[in-house]
Amino acid sequence: MHNEAKTPLIRLAKREGIRPASTWLIRIASILVALILGSFIIMITGVNPIEAYGTMIKGSLGSKVYLQQTIKIAIPLLGCALAIAPCFKMRFWNIGAEGQITAGALAATFVVRQLAGKVPSLVLLILMALASLIGGGIWGLIPGFFKAKWNTNETLFTLMMNYIIIGVVAWLQIGPWQGRQGRMAQFPAEAILPKVFGIHCGWIIVLVLVVVVYIYMNHTKQGYEIAVIGDSLNTARYAGMNVGGIMMRTMFLSGAVSGLVGFIVASGANGTLASDIADGVGFTAITVAWLSQLNSFVMIVISMLLGILTMGADTLQTNLNVPVSISHIIIGLLLFCMLGCEFFINYRMILRSKAHGKEAASK
Repeated sequence: MHNEAKTPLIRLAKREGIRPASTWLIRIASILVALILGSFIIMITGVNPIEAYGTMIKGSLGSKVYLQQTIKIAIPLLGCALAIAPCFKMRFWNIGAEGQITAGALAATFVVRQLAGKVPSLVLLILMALASLIGGGIWGLIPGFFKAKWNTNETLFTLMMNYIIIGVVAWLQIGPWQGRQGRMAQFPAEAILPKVFGIHCGWIIVLVLVVVVYIYMNHTKQGYEIAVIGDSLNTARYAGMNVGGIMMRTMFLSGAVSGLVGFIVASGANGTLASDIADGVGFTAITVAWLSQLNSFVMIVISMLLGILTMGADTLQTNLNVPVSISHIIIGLLLFCMLGCEFFINYRMILRSKAHGKEAASK
């Protein structure tokens, strides 16, 4: 009795060797739980949940136009998730993708203002892309340098960097670069990404990045170094790795890819620069990266799922007069359950009686 009293009612134990089939069953169950919980929320508004979910699917995938809009939402999410994946694998918590996207878009816009009408469209777009890579890379390198040199807190540093660059763009928008109605002028036609199958060709760029990032993280020396640092800094140092240099290199690359996403959004989707060009993508992409377990190809699925939910939520408001806040609650429930299921994949709960019985049997 004395030993049983000391044993916690519920304790956690790390799962060992869970089967892939069981993993997917847990994930599917989490989605079903989220849909059931969402049904209760929808019924509060007086709408049939089945009709509501059908409207969301139809509003995101039901026509060519809807599908194109859904893919446009997924493109920056996928690109940004790919950008932060190497940092997260290294356990460098880059929360500054919003700022790195903005910095890349700002650099691309600078090229447009300087060279539009002076060089051919293809040259202009290439120079815009290169500028966005450099701009986003430098903005990512700054916190990487401070972390490597003085071991600063990268979470706070990268987060604060977001507000700085967003403030710079907001100043340009109402100051030196102000256009009509207090907004920056639209890009000229030669600075707009061409369309492929009705969608700007940014989707091709991010799909190429999927393959590149996967190979970089899993089949290169640099990817191996990132993995070692993520597992143990001491092991990396003992192996003779230049930990600070690897951190700075990885953050530059992460910021560069985020900056390229900024170019894609500015040139492909918006056709201009604005202080809110990132629009929360940098934060939502953290969820994409986490749910995908940093697997580049799984990120495609998660990004499309979020695109479907976002586009479907807008349709739900338009067609059934469901408040947009309800739609956001449903999306939040789904993400919460999907993230929560990873806990049950990695850990199992052991009740006191069961644990006590096993201990008694072992004696």
